[in-house]
Amino acid sequence: MSQLSFFDAEPMESDTPFQAWKNDEPLLLAQIVFQTGLDGTFDYLLPESLEGQLHPGMRVMVPLGRGNRPTLGYFVGETVKTVDAKLRAKLKTIQSVVDTERLLSAKMLDLARWIAEYYFCPLGTVLEAMLPAGVRGQAATRLTSVLYVDDEFQKKIEHLQKLQRDKKNEPLLTKKQIYVLETLHKSAEPLSTSELCRAAKCSQVPIQALKRLGLIRVKTIRRETAPKPLDAAPANPADSLAHTLNPEQQRALDVIVDSVRKMEHKTFLLHGVTGSGKTEVYIRAIEQVVRYDKQAIVLVPEISLTPQTVGRFKGRFPNVAVLHSHLTDAERSRQWNKIARGEIQVVVGARSAIFAPVPRLGLVIIDEEHENSFKQDTAPRYHTRDVAGKRAALESVPLVLGSATPSLESWHAAKTGRFSLLSMFHRVKGRALPSVKIVDLREAVRAGNTKGAIHRQLHAAIHDSLQRSEQVILLLNRRGFSTQILCPACGNAVRCPECDVALTHHRTEEIALCHYCDYQIPAPTKCPKCDCFGIRYAGFGTQKLELEIKSRFPDASVLRMDTDTMQGHGSHERALARFRSGEIQILLGTQMIAKGLDFPNVTLVGVINADTALHLPDFRAPERTFHLITQVAGRTGRGEKEGRVIVQTFNPDHPAILAASRHDYLQFVDKELPVREVLGYPPYTKMLRFVFRGPDENATKHIAEMFADKLRGVLQELKSGKFRLLGPAPAPLAKLRSFYRFHLHLHLDSDDLMQRVLFQTINGLKTPDAIQWIVDIDPLDML
Repeated sequence: MSQLSFFDAEPMESDTPFQAWKNDEPLLLAQIVFQTGLDGTFDYLLPESLEGQLHPGMRVMVPLGRGNRPTLGYFVGETVKTVDAKLRAKLKTIQSVVDTERLLSAKMLDLARWIAEYYFCPLGTVLEAMLPAGVRGQAATRLTSVLYVDDEFQKKIEHLQKLQRDKKNEPLLTKKQIYVLETLHKSAEPLSTSELCRAAKCSQVPIQALKRLGLIRVKTIRRETAPKPLDAAPANPADSLAHTLNPEQQRALDVIVDSVRKMEHKTFLLHGVTGSGKTEVYIRAIEQVVRYDKQAIVLVPEISLTPQTVGRFKGRFPNVAVLHSHLTDAERSRQWNKIARGEIQVVVGARSAIFAPVPRLGLVIIDEEHENSFKQDTAPRYHTRDVAGKRAALESVPLVLGSATPSLESWHAAKTGRFSLLSMFHRVKGRALPSVKIVDLREAVRAGNTKGAIHRQLHAAIHDSLQRSEQVILLLNRRGFSTQILCPACGNAVRCPECDVALTHHRTEEIALCHYCDYQIPAPTKCPKCDCFGIRYAGFGTQKLELEIKSRFPDASVLRMDTDTMQGHGSHERALARFRSGEIQILLGTQMIAKGLDFPNVTLVGVINADTALHLPDFRAPERTFHLITQVAGRTGRGEKEGRVIVQTFNPDHPAILAASRHDYLQFVDKELPVREVLGYPPYTKMLRFVFRGPDENATKHIAEMFADKLRGVLQELKSGKFRLLGPAPAPLAKLRSFYRFHLHLHLDSDDLMQRVLFQTINGLKTPDAIQWIVDIDPLDML
């Protein structure tokens, strides 16, 4: 990041007279970064009135620009510079300090600097992302006047008593006043007037007298307001029970705890099949952390933050904080402050919880580490796994990555020695993995039996499960009713004018909706292009599947879970509670039902179409397909009853589907990794994606081509390391929210080369205001 001095404004008055300043005298300057719009670190004068009040990690108000508009910035450190008198006169001065305490520790500032450098993002933007809006806005707090006694109050009392003895007057302090002073002095924190009245059992009269004598001082502080009760995790006695570990679990635990005890940083990849008891290993390891008076952070996909998941931790630890996107600013601020005070033993949360301000960190865990939701899709575009690794290294604590289907990046890191591999190949209590049956949908097409989404084999299996009073989960990773609206006369597909993607029919509202920009129109009854009334609604979404299930099994209770039905506060939790209780027999939905659920009465899982993501223009499509099928298959057979899985597919011979049907992760990686290596994709290369977007297609393409030429020139000039540059080309989603999009892919062989290439290419880059661009380091989204 660049280092700048802010000399663009009119001269301001400074604390030191102009004439008295010596050119050769070094000057201590405060370094400030801004949350948006400005990259780099800016130098400001620190007035004497603020000395001792400012610490790195606090926010300040400073004058900015030629108009000297008051602007919020972050104080990140100090620097000593020698400047001449003319430049010194132009330096601006910090106006005020916003925070009474630092919001970020020194190590968290180091982490922020690393994120800014690695992901090529302004430091101010990183700091803004690390701190929740409720914390930045000081939600759930209010300014309060409080009373306190300073360190000199005892000397003041002795002085008053001496005056009273010398003059032989009546005592200057009454017994009640002395009691009030002692009460306030013994208090662990300052008290308001009303609080001191209650504590000392007095009126305001003695307090006011003590204030006039200067024995009680007044200051304004920010205090938390009374909290509203949060939704509690479900009470389940089983959550508090410690289970006997099997040998695989015990071996994994012993290795992790040894690293915790030594306070050393290591990254462990805990590869355990679904139902192998990874969560119990996490909990046992955290118990050791707590015994050492340390704290743990447990990161899970947002989708897995169910009461069941949270309940397991709350059942074993009395002080658990939960951080997720459904908290209000006030709730998140309260949780954050409790964490910062060291009152919390375990922080459970989604990706941003990696920034939780635990003062005594002892262990970081990322469950389902393969999940795409651990990658931030806005600046800073960080991957939680890498940020967690850096934070754990800074804090000298172990990091545990857990998954039944690890990302190929993590697997490769384990195989090459960067991570330590811990394996658990068996389910707890010796339970068998569910049997998986692949149904070839091509046979149904050849036989002309294509009515509905449910093949006869899956229909029969659902019927059998319902007859035995067992539960069923059905996965279809497509929202809506029909996924395409087509005209058989002219071949037109009804598309979004803003995004140029097919609109999805939502029957409940009778609309055609774009799932990218929310553009919608009434569901058409005729072709918008040729006015033909024979328009067809094709494809299956979860709404249509729900209707079919209810038609086929009218006596069964059915619940659909997707982003359309799970919009209300607590709707996700209420839906799963109904399923857990047995009120719901068939649960169907998108990928939100594929992970983190543990219901012993689920004996059948049906994958309606295993191919929904298989043919996307993304080199990770096979990996994501394998993950999804394996994870949803793991939702069955977790109790005493055996489970089974039926996978419907048009690609029964695809390696990813075959490996998932056998629960064979090693078979999948042995097939997929050589393909990645030959094609030069991660984990064998460092990958960057540049995306340009603008309202004019040709202008956007031109800027992307100019950037590619500059990038190519820099790469050839450096002459170090291997690289491959693809593009520019239209992005798979070539138009999104009225913007045309072009992208480039750059593959490099080292982080060092990446940093040099980015700095030389991007430094000083200017594009027209109408055209925006981003760089995504280690991208997961290829669309």
